[in-house]
Amino acid sequence: MDLDEVVDTIRTGPSGPNIGAFFDFDGTLVHGFSGVPFFRHFVRAGRLTPREIAGTMLSGIRGGKSEQDFARFIDLALSGWAGHTEAELETIGSQLFQKRIAGHLYPEAWRLIRAHEAAGHTLVIASSATRFQIEPAARALGIDNILCTPLEVVDGVLTGKVAGSALWRHGKAVATKEFAEAHGIDLPRSHTYSNGGEDVEFLSLVDRPVAVNPDSNLAGEAKMRGWPILRFKPRRSPGPVTAARTIGAIGGFAGAVIVGAGTGVISRDSTRGRDRVIAHTGDYTLAMAGIDVRVVGEHNAREPRPAVFAFNHQSELDMFVLAKVLRDGFTGITKKELASDPLLGPVLRYMGATFVDRSNTAAAKEALRPVVDTLRGGLSIVIAPEGTRSITPSLGEFKKGAFHIAMQAGVPIIPVVIRNAGELRWRNGTAIRSGTVEVAVLDPIDVSDWSADDLNDRVAAVRQLFLDTLLDWPRA
Repeated sequence: MDLDEVVDTIRTGPSGPNIGAFFDFDGTLVHGFSGVPFFRHFVRAGRLTPREIAGTMLSGIRGGKSEQDFARFIDLALSGWAGHTEAELETIGSQLFQKRIAGHLYPEAWRLIRAHEAAGHTLVIASSATRFQIEPAARALGIDNILCTPLEVVDGVLTGKVAGSALWRHGKAVATKEFAEAHGIDLPRSHTYSNGGEDVEFLSLVDRPVAVNPDSNLAGEAKMRGWPILRFKPRRSPGPVTAARTIGAIGGFAGAVIVGAGTGVISRDSTRGRDRVIAHTGDYTLAMAGIDVRVVGEHNAREPRPAVFAFNHQSELDMFVLAKVLRDGFTGITKKELASDPLLGPVLRYMGATFVDRSNTAAAKEALRPVVDTLRGGLSIVIAPEGTRSITPSLGEFKKGAFHIAMQAGVPIIPVVIRNAGELRWRNGTAIRSGTVEVAVLDPIDVSDWSADDLNDRVAAVRQLFLDTLLDWPRA
């Protein structure tokens, strides 16, 4: 069963908060084991002895065979946590999510969660992990309910022990049933997702379980019981091929700038030179990175012009994707910090980009005034209403600058919805992965009758267009 089929099943099935969607965490929502970054943190901090490190690793290898094995593993893994306050662990968890774990969230799982959210289902993470591992991800995913292994706390300080029973095997199933009873969840008509053979009892609580990235034990059980199986693309560490593609993309970008700018010099036509830089930048850079671009609504990228092209910002790849899709006749608005970037700064200045100090609202508004003249002169603008990249596929709040500009210049807003770019070049990552970026260029939005009085509602409606498109991707 593919992801689209599962999403369609969610959309056409029962809706409302009495239907639950229960997700395992490690291996289901995130690639790998979220405890590893914590383990490394405490090893580097000297909170674990060599004996404890060896014991934890050995127990982890043996873990999963019994509740006793798992309990031994948890006790060893948590020994370095003893003496930390809950506030300290919350800070560590948030930092590790930002730096590491967010880059391992499965975009496919994100789509599942959004589909359940749209159906009004009650979203729950049920995991043997601790709340310090899960809570930052749950906030980013928009999941309010967490069932996890409780930790012993005395006077606000962790003892390094489990308080009660871990949510493992039978324990997870029991906790899920208790939650369903307490919240009026119709469990048989609900949904469960997990990757491990230890969760067969948990998965069996509902009529529509899904095995996600199943291990060998769960894969066999799912096949025997006729359960759907979903496999997500793993988020492995970059290898030599990925590194080579990343270097190639940098070279492709440099070559595009040289060839395009050279065209302008030879022809003595700076406009032609800038347009060639744009087109070649999109073509060469993405080709060297092994990235394809699939576009829906391509005709909207061509006309009307000029326009304000508003896009959702997740990755440094976005600028190359926009160059590939729009081809020519535009410049951009970007953060002031890029003006001093040794690689991008000179290119952006050559392209006539506007640099905005996002920390100074008054200065930012003043910097945007000439952009209206740019639009009136026939050159389009690309701008990210969110203002900054997200570390997850989530869509940030929209600022009003792009919409003010369009209103003052009398040009339409054209939404450009990008998905998968953050997957191929994560905000905090260093490598570019190969794959396909999908882009939907939506119909132009006429702003001639917009006013300051209704701008908040208008902006919210445009943002909702992005959310709806990301949830239900248009077909060509």
